[in-house]
Amino acid sequence: MVFRNVTPDSVNRAITTVEGIAGKAVNVAKVLKTLGADPVAVGFLGGQRGEDIRRALRERGIKQEFVSVPSPTRQCVTVIDQQAQTQTELVEESQPVSPEHYEALIEIVRRRMPGSKTTILSGTLTPRAPTDFYLKCVECANASATLAILDVKGEPLTLALQARPGLVKPNREELAASFGRDLANESAVIAAMKNLHERGAQRVVVTAGKEATLAFDGPTLWPVVSPPVAAVNPIGSGDAFTAAVALRLLRGDDLGEACRWGAAAGAANALTLMAGEVEQQEVERLAPLVKVETIRA
Repeated sequence: MVFRNVTPDSVNRAITTVEGIAGKAVNVAKVLKTLGADPVAVGFLGGQRGEDIRRALRERGIKQEFVSVPSPTRQCVTVIDQQAQTQTELVEESQPVSPEHYEALIEIVRRRMPGSKTTILSGTLTPRAPTDFYLKCVECANASATLAILDVKGEPLTLALQARPGLVKPNREELAASFGRDLANESAVIAAMKNLHERGAQRVVVTAGKEATLAFDGPTLWPVVSPPVAAVNPIGSGDAFTAAVALRLLRGDDLGEACRWGAAAGAANALTLMAGEVEQQEVERLAPLVKVETIRA
């Protein structure tokens, strides 16, 4: 919902309202499809909103295999204040999902893994979920020689490090939450990235909104600076970044070059109202404008 300006404790009338499908895995799948990949979206869906997502994905030609759960898929409303240039998300809390449904989901992952080149694992687990769920997914990926990319935080992330995921991609806030302390400057962020690498992450990428992204693979550190854009709605830019990085790594780019395209996709996402609705020509236009520095660590 777009407003010229939002006044708290008052009636506010939106000048534009747009409805669509979103959420981390859905955003990643939409961007991958736009960039020419053939993604399969998996996860939990419930209720009428869940059916709406299934239908919308079919209309986009995106393959899917979701586990149906009793709880309705939650709704998010993004409030855009044009005058203040702010984006506020109003998000329903997710509801618990039974262990049986998690078993059904991991079975889908196991079955789909051998036919996939990469698996992107993103999003916060539901309340009382098995915290080793992402660990099991990475183990499945390793058994199938599939690149596992983790965009998660907290204990599910730290547990999954045991399986040596191919790449982890938190943002700075999520990285700080995973370590339980403030990361006040770039040096602290780099130290935390090196810690993740030592504990099992083969590559680490940390995004930071308008600030420089940092990418690290052990021998090399890449600061990546996105081009300035007149952002309409940056929500979902991290998901667009993840999708483009995954695709470029599969095409043989090193991590720094992959992050160039990730930053371009993230910036292109910020130019659209809905999350994950990037335009390929915008990604291609912005990629040469991304600044990538190479530093031997």
